[in-house]
Amino acid sequence: MNQNFDIIIVGGGAAGFFTAINIVEKKPTLKVAILERAAEVLQKVRISGGGRCNVTHACFEPNELVKFYPRGEKELRGPFHQFCSGDTIEWFEKHGVELKIEEDGRMFPVSNSSQTIIDCFLNATKKLGISVLTVQRVQSIFNPEISGENLWKIETQNESYLTEKLIMATGSNPKIWDLLQTYGHAIINPVPSLFTFNIKDSRIKELPGVSAQVSVKVKDTKLTSTGPLLITHWGMSGPAILKLSAWGARILHDKNYQFSIFVNWLNDVDTKEAEQLLKDLKQNQAKKLVAKKSPFELTNRLWESLVLASGISIETKWADLSKVQIQNLAGQLTNASFQVNGKSTFKDEFVTAGGIDLKEINFKTMESKLHRNLYFAGEIVNIDAITGGFNFQNAWTSGFILANAI
Repeated sequence: MNQNFDIIIVGGGAAGFFTAINIVEKKPTLKVAILERAAEVLQKVRISGGGRCNVTHACFEPNELVKFYPRGEKELRGPFHQFCSGDTIEWFEKHGVELKIEEDGRMFPVSNSSQTIIDCFLNATKKLGISVLTVQRVQSIFNPEISGENLWKIETQNESYLTEKLIMATGSNPKIWDLLQTYGHAIINPVPSLFTFNIKDSRIKELPGVSAQVSVKVKDTKLTSTGPLLITHWGMSGPAILKLSAWGARILHDKNYQFSIFVNWLNDVDTKEAEQLLKDLKQNQAKKLVAKKSPFELTNRLWESLVLASGISIETKWADLSKVQIQNLAGQLTNASFQVNGKSTFKDEFVTAGGIDLKEINFKTMESKLHRNLYFAGEIVNIDAITGGFNFQNAWTSGFILANAI
C-alpha cells in the first residue's frame, strides 16, 4: 500500500529538518514527511562542534562568507544574498534558540548543547504535523517522467511512498548518489575534506596539546594557510591544518596523503628576518642559556625542541652560538619540514568534497536541471566548507531557498 505525501524529504539531518519546517511554516496545508534510514534523526547535529553544535559563523557579508567554501564559492553568492548568517540567527531566535558568538567567530546556542537545536527541530516538526519516519532505508526511486505516473515513487525496505515533490538531503550517502547517477546526474567523486595530518617526528613527539600561530604550506603545491596549529598525539591539527585539508582535499587525496609540509612557527617572519633577530639576541642576551626561555610567542617546550633540533645543546649560551647554528635555528623556526603519512578524521565531523555536480542544479530554487520536482539540500551536492559553522550555513541556506521555491 502506498503512502501519499505532497512532499517527501529523504534524510533526517540538519538540511532535511530545516527544509521541512520552512516549507510547512510557509504553507501549512502541505502534507510533508521526512524519511531517515537510521533509528535516530539529527545524529550529525548531536556530535557537531564537540556536542555543542556550531550553528553558523559571525560573517554577515555574503561576498566574504563565500570565501570559506573551497567548493561552491561562485554558486552560493546568490543564495547567501537571500539567506545569510544574520538570517540564521534571527530564524533560531524566532524559534526560541538564542545563539552566541565566540572569539573566533563561531556561533553556538547559548545553552552550549546541541540538544537545544535538536529539541527546536523536533518540537517544530511535531507542532507543524510533519511526519518523521525512521528506519526507512531508501532502496529505489521511480521518476514520474520515466514511469509514466504523475508522482515520484520511493521504496524503502518495508514501505512505498508517493509524492509530487522529492527533496534529497542525504549528505554524503554513496547509495543515494548511485541511485541518482542512474537518472543521469553526474557525481563528483567524493573525497574526505576535513582531516588532520598524521606526522611522526621527534620535534613534536613530546608536545601534544601545544599550539602556535603559524603559516603552513604543502611542498610542490600552491596550498598555503595561516592560523592556529595544534600538536596532537598523532601529528598536527587546528584551523591552519584543517583549512589546508579542505582547500587541498583533491590534491592531497591524489598524493595518497603522503606529502611534506613547511611550517613557519613565527607566522609572517621570514628566514632572513629570523636570522637577524637571533643575531640581536646573541648580543643582548649573551650570558643567558638559549634553550631556557622562548624569546618569541612560542611555548618554552616548543622553543626548546626547535633549539635542540638545530644542533644546539641545552647548556649553550647565546654568546656561544655559531653562524651555522643561527642559520639552522632560523630554518627550524621559519621553514621546518615535516613528512605527513596519512590522515585522521577530525573528531566525528566527517565532511566530504564531492557530490552532485553543481552545474546540474538551479541555485535560485535548488531544483535539479535534469528532472522536474527533484530538489537538493545540504551536503549531497558538491559543496563543502572549512570548519567553523560554514557547512551548517550551507544546509540552512539551501533549505530556505528550496522552501521558498516550493
